[in-house]
Amino acid sequence: MEQQTPRPSDFRPGLVSGAVNLAKNMFGLLMSRIELAALELAEVRANALKLVALFVLGAIVALFAIGYWSALIVYLSWPALGWKILLILAIIFTAIAVGILLYVQSLLREGKLSMPATMAELRNDHDALL
Repeated sequence: MEQQTPRPSDFRPGLVSGAVNLAKNMFGLLMSRIELAALELAEVRANALKLVALFVLGAIVALFAIGYWSALIVYLSWPALGWKILLILAIIFTAIAVGILLYVQSLLREGKLSMPATMAELRNDHDALL
């Protein structure tokens, strides 16, 4: 009986085997991070769409309310104040607009549209690899 010698494809040297295993692990890690990011992006997208829809609906209703109330206030106040009522309403509406802008900025600073779990995992991966 002839003894068969192992072919080069039957075994892998230690360095090559380690590199292949490292590449497999890196690929698996990359895929899990992509899946996590996809899940969080879907959640952020759904929340962003709700926020946009509510904002549009609220803006339409608010504009109608502001228009009707403003017309009523101007009509009732014109005999007593004249043009000054227009200035008063302009100042009030400007203050309200600035308040809303500041509120939206605070919501964005709180990170309502961020992906904290994905970013934390990516930071952990970065720290572990470097």
